[in-house]
Amino acid sequence: MPERDGGPGPLYNRFYFGHYRTEKGPVAYGREEEWINLFAMVADRICTDIAPRTVLDAGCAMGLLVEALRDRGVEAFGVDISEYAIQKVREDIRPYCWVGSVTDELKRDYDLIVNVEVLEHLQPQESERAVDNFCAHSRDILFSSTPLEFKEDTHFNVRPPEYWAQLFARHGFFRDFDYDPTPYLTPWAVRYRLQREPVTRIAAGYERLLSRLKYENHSLREAVLERREELDRTLGERDGKGSELARAIEERNQTSNELARATEERDAAVAMRAESLQHVAAMQNTLVWRVAERLRRSRGGRAIRALRPRR
Repeated sequence: MPERDGGPGPLYNRFYFGHYRTEKGPVAYGREEEWINLFAMVADRICTDIAPRTVLDAGCAMGLLVEALRDRGVEAFGVDISEYAIQKVREDIRPYCWVGSVTDELKRDYDLIVNVEVLEHLQPQESERAVDNFCAHSRDILFSSTPLEFKEDTHFNVRPPEYWAQLFARHGFFRDFDYDPTPYLTPWAVRYRLQREPVTRIAAGYERLLSRLKYENHSLREAVLERREELDRTLGERDGKGSELARAIEERNQTSNELARATEERDAAVAMRAESLQHVAAMQNTLVWRVAERLRRSRGGRAIRALRPRR
């Protein structure tokens, strides 16, 4: 956090912690179950993977990591610039946390110093002093500082990872190539350790890491291409089946239309026949029809008699 004297320390008050910026947007930072569980998980990983006896959380805020480590038997301490945050530390943990700057000279050494999302809040000169301070009092540092979040009002020194790597390298601290803290911290978290090895071995370590990342990236690209080809085949088959289905639907629609037309023609013919029968019935009831029918029958009778042979 920024320096108390002349710095923006008062910014880290109730409002700041009530609108803490995360990837999901502003959230309340405090003794909520979500945050307690998060730091409990971080403490578990630190105890399992690193197993330090003494830890300083430099920028401890409300001391959630300090309490999680102490609950697991680690002699942990914390420092933070925010008086408001230190007042929120759990009562039994409060004696082990104090108000101060990460640039203040530390009174003792620690097996591990944890500094997560803090130095971007300092001015560049203060950030360098903080790194100097950490390297003077520990051989092992878990470090993280966002290279991306420029929107936060209190971020005065957002830098890419290589900037911090150079600051630590001045003191002989280099990335631990065999340890990756990103699964439980941040995507850009690094474990810096004091290296006494020849520069050739350090260079080999960086090449080993780079090669591993290149091979991983290559494998991921191949997997993506294979998945894309599989997807293209699936879409092609679906499109083919879709065309067949479309043709079947079209034929069905045509048959339905023809059936509808046939039904209409049948209904029209039935209607015409019924209408014709009605006309015939109406004509049979007329006087002219009856007279004509009698004449027809009379003529028919004479004709029949005329065809009979005479005796």
